[in-house]
Amino acid sequence: MSSLERANGSGSSPDHRGGAGWTLVVPVKPATVGKSRLAPFAGEHRTDLARAMALDTVTAAMACPVVVDVLAVTHDHESGAALSAIGAIVISDEPEEGLNAALRHGAARARARRPGCAVAAMLGDLPALRPDELAPVLDAALAHPTSFVADADAVGTTLYCAAGAAEFAPRFGGASRAAHLASGAVELDLPAMTSVRRDVDTEADLMDALTLGVGARTRAAVALLL
Repeated sequence: MSSLERANGSGSSPDHRGGAGWTLVVPVKPATVGKSRLAPFAGEHRTDLARAMALDTVTAAMACPVVVDVLAVTHDHESGAALSAIGAIVISDEPEEGLNAALRHGAARARARRPGCAVAAMLGDLPALRPDELAPVLDAALAHPTSFVADADAVGTTLYCAAGAAEFAPRFGGASRAAHLASGAVELDLPAMTSVRRDVDTEADLMDALTLGVGARTRAAVALLL
C-alpha cells in the first residue's frame, strides 16, 4: 500500500454492499503538468486552475444520486489530499503507464471493494458537470455492456462505462470516440448532456464551460484571471 493510499484511508477492507450504483474512476494528473494548453491564458495560475477543475468535477460527480463512490487515481499528493477531504477515495497511479492503465488500475480497485459493480471512467476536466445530467446518462449506460460519451468536439471521450461485470477496457487518448466505437461500445447521446461532454483543454473550452456554469472553485480561480 502506498503512502498516498494510507494517508487517505483508501487501503481499508473491501466494501461488500454489492453492485447497486456506479463507481466513477477519475484520473487526476499532477496539477503542475496538467492542462498545459491553458498556460497562455492562465499563466502562473494554471496549476490552481487545473486543481480547481478536478475538484469541481469530483464534487459534482459525488452529488449524482446514482454514484456510490468516486475513486481518484493520482500521484499528486496535494491534489490527493484535497480530493480526499471532499470524500473521494484516492489511490496512487501505481502502473504509471499512461491514462488507460491508470483507469484499469482504478477499476480493478473499485471492483475489489464492490464486486460486480458498474464502473465508469470520467475525465477530471468537466468543471461545468451537472449531477442531474450525469444521472440519466449513467442510467442509460446500464442497458449496454459498455458505452461512452463523446466530447463536445465529437473526437474524444469524456465518459466510458462498463455495466455490471462487463470488461472494463477504456481507449482514451486522441481520436478515442472512433476507438471506443470500434471496440463495440455504444455511444450515448441524450438530449440533455451538454455538461457531461464539455471537457476543458483550451481557453475557448473554458469560456464555453463558464457559459454553462462552472463549480465554485473553478469560478474563483478564473476570477483571478479576468
